[in-house]
Amino acid sequence: MKTVFRHLLEAQGIKGYEAFLPFYRAAAKTLPGGPYDEPADKTFQGWVYEGRRPQNAFRPPIVAMFGRGIEDLWQQVPDGAQPQPMMPLPSGSLFECHTDSGMALGEMKRTGAMAVRRARKFLMDTDRERVGENSLPLLESEVAQLVTKYPRVPLGDIWEDLLDAHDRVLHLIETARFSPSQLRDANFLAGILSFVVAKGCNDLEDRDQARTMSLVAAAFAKDAEHAGLMALVNGLQSLIEYWADRPTDAFFYAQRGAALATDLRGTVAPWLLGLQARAAASLGNDDAVRAANEAAAAMRERIVPDEFDQLGGLLTYSDTKQLYYTVEAETFLSHGNDGLARQAEQAVVGFSDRESPDWAFGDLAGALCNLALVRLFSGDVDGAREAMNSVLSLPPAYRNNGIVVSAARVREALGHGPVRTAVVARDLREEIAAFPPRRAVLLPGSRS
Repeated sequence: MKTVFRHLLEAQGIKGYEAFLPFYRAAAKTLPGGPYDEPADKTFQGWVYEGRRPQNAFRPPIVAMFGRGIEDLWQQVPDGAQPQPMMPLPSGSLFECHTDSGMALGEMKRTGAMAVRRARKFLMDTDRERVGENSLPLLESEVAQLVTKYPRVPLGDIWEDLLDAHDRVLHLIETARFSPSQLRDANFLAGILSFVVAKGCNDLEDRDQARTMSLVAAAFAKDAEHAGLMALVNGLQSLIEYWADRPTDAFFYAQRGAALATDLRGTVAPWLLGLQARAAASLGNDDAVRAANEAAAAMRERIVPDEFDQLGGLLTYSDTKQLYYTVEAETFLSHGNDGLARQAEQAVVGFSDRESPDWAFGDLAGALCNLALVRLFSGDVDGAREAMNSVLSLPPAYRNNGIVVSAARVREALGHGPVRTAVVARDLREEIAAFPPRRAVLLPGSRS
């Protein structure tokens, strides 16, 4: 008997430490959050010939090499057998973030970005007498890029750009000569940027700053006289309180936003209902969960994309994300039936295509944690272990507050019910306990 890991190495002609190390190094270079430790020869021999599992420090490059989780790679297979994956779920490779192919390219991008910043600053500084002729289109383009990138890259990759854009829009509102309609547009952009900064503070687990910035976003939304943005900000305030484990406040803000969104046709309205359902579920209110989810499902049939949906990214609520929210609400009620398991798997599959505009690493990780919970509630601890493989191999730069909290919910569930005594459950609890990153890892991020 041998492990899948050893079988795959041999199938690729990698029969020793010196042959293995270049592949390991190459995989490590594709991952953010490095440099990663390299195993000693003796450590490698233990993995291959004694079946010892690698420590957490070595796991991300190994997962990146094979596109499979550690649990899958360290299964035993008969000699001569072809190893098969446990199930058709996404592997850690869905979270890979490839770096630049060479130093020269990175330097070219860095100097090019500097030139763009200088030119942008020049246009904005000379735009005061032209009544926003160039400033607003530049900001609109930046806002579109930032809200699209936010769910797809580590926060450290865009944080400085986000804060810079936010600072510039405040400066323009304070100093530029705008017509009334342009001032409304500027306040709208300031509101969106404040929304994204508040979301970033929350992902960094800096909730007081997130709450303060959400109030700033609300003020800009009011000045812009934009009901949709006001409702969107209420949704953000609900989200902040949800991840702060304050479900009563989360439900209040979601309700308030939904009241503002009654005449809206975009996806902000069902998002607010989804937020209501999750908050109600964490309060144990089954009836409120059902009512909110049924209303959201009916509303989905009447959606007409609005300006937030056209911006996309962080500001739209896709079908897959609605399914993800629906499943998450059910997990708070400890449900784990076959129908819910199929919905949970469908949400994972829906977030598994990196080329889809709906792809978001945080939503994929959250959907996988929900799948693990649904399986645990039905007694399938091995299935929960498999679902968590990709989450636990997520590079540290991607481990935002929401992902860490979602993983912690799985860890808590592993300590209850019949599954708590299983060896797999014990090992998984230990891995999740070591999962939260040091907050310094998320910022300032790598910049090319």
